[in-house]
Amino acid sequence: MMKLFEYVAQPKNPKILAIGKNYINHVLEMGQKEPPEEPIIFQKPSSSVLLVTAQNNTLKLPDFGHEIHHELELGVVIGLTGKSIDQSKAFEYIGGYFLALDLTDRTLQAKFKAKGLPWCLAKGQDGFLPVSGYIEPKKVRDPHELQLKLKINGKTVQDDSTGSMIYKVDQIISYISMYMTLNPGDLILTGTPAGVGPIKKNDKLVGTLHRDDELLTSIELNIA
Repeated sequence: MMKLFEYVAQPKNPKILAIGKNYINHVLEMGQKEPPEEPIIFQKPSSSVLLVTAQNNTLKLPDFGHEIHHELELGVVIGLTGKSIDQSKAFEYIGGYFLALDLTDRTLQAKFKAKGLPWCLAKGQDGFLPVSGYIEPKKVRDPHELQLKLKINGKTVQDDSTGSMIYKVDQIISYISMYMTLNPGDLILTGTPAGVGPIKKNDKLVGTLHRDDELLTSIELNIA
């Protein structure tokens, strides 16, 4: 147990960071009129990760009866250690990309927000971060020229360009690194476009990430 503790108590262990309300149309659909004055950063635990494969493609919803929402996002993998990273050099710290679904328990989130409390439990439940496989950085010329699309049971519910981000990828990396050292293996979710909504049992989710007409990766997830 002591060795396990010493392993865990290392500052370079990977972390999962995320940004909220980073697409203006999503800001509007969430009931706000103006974008945030600075990036809204939160974390998700590693226990929320679900690496979606052909053999591992089912998520069982919690039994609480809460409303769970989908949020499709571009993910960034940090490849180098950096602190106080200059925005002009931020892309040098990117080691790859991935596609992610940032699932949110809206019932819990609303409860906690009404009390002015953190909403980690709304974001960090088991399986609440389905992710695709890894995308090599050379396959992404510009992370702001990609297309995010999510279909549920064949119906498109989210469809937008990553160019619509309020805070761009280089800004996000630079901003976070002012406060936290970024290490290789850290994951950053860059926000979701408009169209978020509930998922339910027996839904089939298909999320895709395209560069022009090329499919970079996808997530196919069954909800149980």
